[in-house]
Amino acid sequence: MDQEARLDYLIDYLLEENIDTKEKMDQYERGTAQEKLALFRGLCNVRPPEPVTDQFTRVQDAFLTQWNNARTLTALNDLEAIEPQLYLWQGDITSLAVDVIVNAANSDFIGCTKANHDCIDNMIHTRAGVALRLACDAVIKAQGRREPMGKAKITKAYNLPSDYVIHTVGPYIDGRGVSLLKEKLLASSYRSCLALADEHQQKTIAFCCISTGEFNFPNGRAAEIAIQTVKAYLSDTRSALNVIFNVFKDEDLHIYRAILGMKE
Repeated sequence: MDQEARLDYLIDYLLEENIDTKEKMDQYERGTAQEKLALFRGLCNVRPPEPVTDQFTRVQDAFLTQWNNARTLTALNDLEAIEPQLYLWQGDITSLAVDVIVNAANSDFIGCTKANHDCIDNMIHTRAGVALRLACDAVIKAQGRREPMGKAKITKAYNLPSDYVIHTVGPYIDGRGVSLLKEKLLASSYRSCLALADEHQQKTIAFCCISTGEFNFPNGRAAEIAIQTVKAYLSDTRSALNVIFNVFKDEDLHIYRAILGMKE
């Protein structure tokens, strides 16, 4: 079965399993390969955390493995350290072939449920596959409540090139602006992720810009907190973790370079 045949199978399966989902996705065309990919992604995004058949899993995993590996993947050895244990890299975090990547999750914790939404939570779940949503749902059901801000949980990365995903819910900034409590919660998210990576004896962790974007934390202050917290943790614990600050936008790249004292 080639990639297009796999995609057709996956789309048919997802459309037929739930009539409500089928009606939600009527707006999507299915002519070109790109249209099919958008439809598949959207179907996965809106799908609730319910079991799938073994055949679906096999076809999905084959499709996602090839789709993920068709890109240029980046490993720690491809990067140059800014200073011992610290790295800065611009790109799609789902293309990092490292031990752990960090996902900026929401309190529902099962991944972004908006079809084709442009957020990191959406893309991580899309490229990992439905097993990641099921794993996150199991975490929430086991603890009996939504995920609080400033904490972290770890899951396998499934079809992603990384080994694990650490999920953390950073603080949301509303019209009242940034408070000292929100700053402390953001720092707590970083510390919780670092501690969890160490607890699981991982060697490298890649952080996205937690709480920026959809959660409205000012990019500059978020970067300051991220860098300060990571440096303090590495110093205080003498952790051997290698830490990658992953940025996607040029704005964040300039901010991190300036704070880290790098030349443009």
